[in-house]
Amino acid sequence: MGFGSIWHWVIVLVIVLLLFGSGKISNIMGDVAKGIKSFKKGMKDVDDDDDKPSAPGKTIEGKAEAKEKDPVA
Repeated sequence: MGFGSIWHWVIVLVIVLLLFGSGKISNIMGDVAKGIKSFKKGMKDVDDDDDKPSAPGKTIEGKAEAKEKDPVA
């Protein structure tokens, strides 16, 4: 009876089901799925924000240009 035998995995599966129950496992998997969807949505929002151009004068180059035009600074 090795580590990869079918009986080993059947026993492990029965113990896991007894400890957690089938309802808890499905709830955990639902929570994992919600987390993955939320993560994908967050990554999409970050990508959309990167595509938008920034407002003029808000970039580092815009600040450097403003300092060159200002005789006081």
